[in-house]
Amino acid sequence: VFGMSANSLAYSEQSGAEAAVELGQETTPTSSAGGAAFGLFSTDFKKNEDLKEMLESTKESLKLEAMKRVVGLIARGKNASELFPAVVKNVASKNIELKKLVYVYLVRYAEEQQDLALLSISTFQRALKDPNQLIRASALRVLSSIRVPIIVPIMMLAIKEAATDLSPYVRKTAAHAIQKLYSLDPDQKEHLVEVIEKLLKDKSTLVAGSVVMAFEEVCPERIDLIHKNYRKLCNLLMDVEEWGQVVIINMLTRYARTQFVSPWRQDGVFEENSEKAFYDSDEEKKEGAAQTKPYVMDPDHRLLLRNTKPLLQSRNTAVVMSVAQLYWHLAPKHEVSVVTKSLVRLLRSHREVQYVVLQNIATMSIQRKGMFEPFMKSFYVRSTDATHIKTLKLEILTNLANEANISTILREFQTYVKSQDKAFAAATIQAIGRCATNISEITDACLNGLVLLLSNRDETVVAESVVVIKKLLQTQPSQHSDIIKHMAKLFDNITVRRRFIERSPSILWLIGEYCEHVPRIAPDVLRKMAKTFTSEEDIVKLQTVNLAAKLYLTNSKQTKLLTQYILNLGKYDQNYDIRDRTRFIRQLIVPNEKSGALSKYARRILLAPKPAPVLQSAFKDRDRFQLGTLSHTLNSKATGYLELSDWPDVAPDQSVRNVEVVEAVRINTRSDCYYKSESEEKSESSEDSVKSSSQSEKSSDSGTDKKKKKTLKNKKLQQGKKAGKDGYRPQSPALARCFTRLHIHVVHCFCLSRLFPVQVSSPVFVPVRPHELLHRMTGKGLAAQYHFPRQPCIYGDHMVSVQLTFNNHGDHALEDIHISEKTSTGQSIHCFRPIERLEPEASVTVSVGVDFNDSTQAASFQLCSKTERFSVSIQPAVGELLLPVTMTEQDFSREQGKLVGMNESSATITMAPETVSSQPVSKKVVSVANVGVVPSGQDNVHRFAAKLVSSGTLVLVCVVQKDSSAQLTVNTERTVVGSMLLRELQTALSSAP
Repeated sequence: VFGMSANSLAYSEQSGAEAAVELGQETTPTSSAGGAAFGLFSTDFKKNEDLKEMLESTKESLKLEAMKRVVGLIARGKNASELFPAVVKNVASKNIELKKLVYVYLVRYAEEQQDLALLSISTFQRALKDPNQLIRASALRVLSSIRVPIIVPIMMLAIKEAATDLSPYVRKTAAHAIQKLYSLDPDQKEHLVEVIEKLLKDKSTLVAGSVVMAFEEVCPERIDLIHKNYRKLCNLLMDVEEWGQVVIINMLTRYARTQFVSPWRQDGVFEENSEKAFYDSDEEKKEGAAQTKPYVMDPDHRLLLRNTKPLLQSRNTAVVMSVAQLYWHLAPKHEVSVVTKSLVRLLRSHREVQYVVLQNIATMSIQRKGMFEPFMKSFYVRSTDATHIKTLKLEILTNLANEANISTILREFQTYVKSQDKAFAAATIQAIGRCATNISEITDACLNGLVLLLSNRDETVVAESVVVIKKLLQTQPSQHSDIIKHMAKLFDNITVRRRFIERSPSILWLIGEYCEHVPRIAPDVLRKMAKTFTSEEDIVKLQTVNLAAKLYLTNSKQTKLLTQYILNLGKYDQNYDIRDRTRFIRQLIVPNEKSGALSKYARRILLAPKPAPVLQSAFKDRDRFQLGTLSHTLNSKATGYLELSDWPDVAPDQSVRNVEVVEAVRINTRSDCYYKSESEEKSESSEDSVKSSSQSEKSSDSGTDKKKKKTLKNKKLQQGKKAGKDGYRPQSPALARCFTRLHIHVVHCFCLSRLFPVQVSSPVFVPVRPHELLHRMTGKGLAAQYHFPRQPCIYGDHMVSVQLTFNNHGDHALEDIHISEKTSTGQSIHCFRPIERLEPEASVTVSVGVDFNDSTQAASFQLCSKTERFSVSIQPAVGELLLPVTMTEQDFSREQGKLVGMNESSATITMAPETVSSQPVSKKVVSVANVGVVPSGQDNVHRFAAKLVSSGTLVLVCVVQKDSSAQLTVNTERTVVGSMLLRELQTALSSAP
């Protein structure tokens, strides 16, 4: 929308170019090294200095280029806040492209530079009534970005006005501003809810998504606001922008869970009846049918499912994910599978998208394995996948495992164990353990495979295998004593290579827990650990103490001395946990006089039977969060998360969603309808009279009136047939008439309020000051001069009148003198009629009109004769861009009070002694600028008024004399023009006459 050319700042620039751009400097290919050095060692006070100069320039092209570079700096993450004063001066620029970029900058930095932004708040308020919808929307966006509580009433008023704007883009921006205002002042909730209620009735697809987002932020509990708009939102869903589709779908998901009964009860009843159908008698079937009320889906429930299903083909992954979660939470179970292909398609996207989608599939696959089993190959791990993607695919494959496909999945897992990614290999071993737990037929095979992995060279694989084997052995320890013996033998390697220390605690715990199954090996393992006890890790020492205590209770003859030795070592260990554990164990297993009754229960405490661990998915409990939300991704309730409510037992009244069908009345939004002639107004009033003709008296002129009324009635009927299309709004007839009149009145007042009723006055006579356009030497005998007659231009109201005087100083006549190939950018020139012949020593004066667009940029063109071409340009002074206007002193004061803040430029000057009298002040000001003198009741106050020729913007000048000094003030919306005019007047008044 804003047309910014951020591509002008390429990311592949060399270091010198980057440094120069960051400093706001032009770069050349030959200065890359110097630019890089300057960028590294430059001081802060010169940073962006040239950008400031460009922004304060009088040329629109330089300002536009500067703003493009500033926005480019912002896009690259650079800090451009110091340019705020220079940028905000251009907020009143006439150039639309420049104004858009200025608003982009202000939206970014208005919150940081609140004081400076507040100074120009009056400019933003005026921009809210700009004819351009983009400017109105940008002004509201900037106004809502100034997060100062003092302007909350202004923001509230602006939002209410924008909510009724004719442009849907402005109404969309108003919906965005609602959220900002609510976060700034939550006390405005009631007023904002009223605005949201109005915007929810908006039929524009551009507004729908934004207002629903505002509803979710401000008043998500007000479900009653959605009732009347539910069907409209469902029908508009296909045409809303993708961002809005996501917001609306999520909101409708919450709404449906509160308004419709569960469609899953039908599936449960159906499954139970299908199992008992063969055995039940006919009478039992009849009784069951009488007791079970058949489920009938609400038409509005079906409308939501039907209208969201096509969005599964959307190119936007967020939209597809939103529809998938809607079907998961709202659709009957036999219809949920329609989202499977769309979710699998998203796995071809970027890894960030894959991560979120795979998390949701992992949650779904726990409850509905059959949905994704046909697409199992899509979840095979690729070598290019990131670790977190591999882990999620591994999780899904484990969830999909069953007796039919387990052999295929285990072959894949065997490949994954050999991966160079250690974390992924460890996760694969955990997955093998889960499969062995869930499918009892393969438990032995998985255990044997894991035992083989104990001889692997990778310590991570071995350590993880020991942990998984330990968990599996807890299910059937008596049947796998050989595996325990095999694991005990690994301690020979552990004592030699300390890198395998991670698996030692698990093996020690396993031997201690099931020491009765390996009575010969357990004491030997304790002996080996006693040798290296002082050099082991803390966790290994704790498990060694536990092993010693368990062996002391079961085999005290062989391990009594070893246990005492280990307890003595632990008594003086550096770690206080080990010391405390040692003291506790000693008092527990070695009875003495101090030990109490607790020692009697030592065997029951240390050798108590322990339940086997349950290996389950990490996504098992994530179904408590709504799919696709941040809370589901984090597995923790995030701020702002709205929980899905349970299905109601009885469906609420569905008539609350019924909308009354009333007559449709067209609202004409064309600009020409706001300025009607008397005949058109009479025609309109006669149309109104036709509507009530059945209740009114007949006119005396019956023949003509009847014919006229019949024609108007036919028009109304034709318009009524088109109800429901763009530009129509359902209203009752009486309300429609009131609304149409009010609408026209408001817009008419809106247009008139923007134009101050000024009248151009006659200019004050000043001596003619000619300027050279073409020198006689350059023009080969042809000389040209121009001056500004300060008269309204006859060629156009927006043009400045310029008179050209041509002199032929040559010795031969010049023919066909004309203007050709205008090269001015942004200016339009009305040419004079070609001069057929100009004799030697003769002169001729012609008039042209130039639209300078309220800029002092020179208007360049080519002056041609029959044989020659000369490039010339007309450079206007800022004072020549004005036309004097008539104004009273009261009007001057009132308009000056409106133009304050950034619209006011002032300076204190020291006047020359000759300029102290009042008459020279007026002469000096009028000589500089084409302004009109405003009558003043004070001798020391001089007021002047004018308007810019192109835009008609008021320019007010006030000079207040104080002895030898004076206060000079210039007020205008065009801040650049005001600052330039101030400088010229300051120079003129300071000099002697």
